[in-house]
Amino acid sequence: MGREFPLPAETRVFVVANQKGGVGKTTTTVNVAAGLALYGARILVIDLDPQGNASTALGIEHSEGTPGIYEAVIEGEPLSKLLAPCAEHPGIMVVPATIDLAGAEIELVSIVARESRLKKALDAHLAETEAAGEKYDYVFIDCPPSLGLLTVNALTAAREVLVPIQSEYYALEGLSQLLRHIDMVKSHLNPTLDVSTILLTMYDARTKLAGEVAAEVRGHFQDAVLRTAVPRSVRISEAPSHGQTVLAYDPASAGALSYLEASREIAMRNNA
Repeated sequence: MGREFPLPAETRVFVVANQKGGVGKTTTTVNVAAGLALYGARILVIDLDPQGNASTALGIEHSEGTPGIYEAVIEGEPLSKLLAPCAEHPGIMVVPATIDLAGAEIELVSIVARESRLKKALDAHLAETEAAGEKYDYVFIDCPPSLGLLTVNALTAAREVLVPIQSEYYALEGLSQLLRHIDMVKSHLNPTLDVSTILLTMYDARTKLAGEVAAEVRGHFQDAVLRTAVPRSVRISEAPSHGQTVLAYDPASAGALSYLEASREIAMRNNA
């Protein structure tokens, strides 16, 4: 497709977070990654959700017993031993999540420096790949829908937060809780963390409520909100059942084009 997106000078590490379920976190993670990869970016996707939906959408094996992010966070395995390439999207490497991760919250409680286990593993891997001349342009960490220790690990390891917000009233209520959590992590663990990107998802332009939510979000977060809003789309919902991103499943659909445009906006904001 030719390289039309600028690539960042330094690796941009995003955590895709929102403790509310069903707002499009995983869908946003895999499709923004796919959009950037189409334009030549090297991407690392870390699936930190025990459900493993990002692994599914990228066609990565994540059945029980598959080595993945659990081994890195709990057992200290280097990420380089846990990577799987995404066949559908050259340029994307994935660290999968398995059901083993479901018990990780409890296991982390007794581990020393439990909040920074992921940061330690990721920093070592980024240094290793950069030294080898194989620097990633972007890292995306897909979080579980909770504010537990896995999400704290992701927020500690990242530099930027990408928040998908469903265009519904309850989404705004959950957002204030997420922002308080992020502020706490900034105060104690990661002072450079920045809520740099907000994406409106499941947007239905026909409803008055969607417009009101969008206006309120844009009024509060100003330039952090992407101009692109991702519409409600059957194609976006269908794609994971085929083990694909919507960009691979139906590249001409409205959902795919919206995610491609959102990827372009993120790339143009190269504030690394």
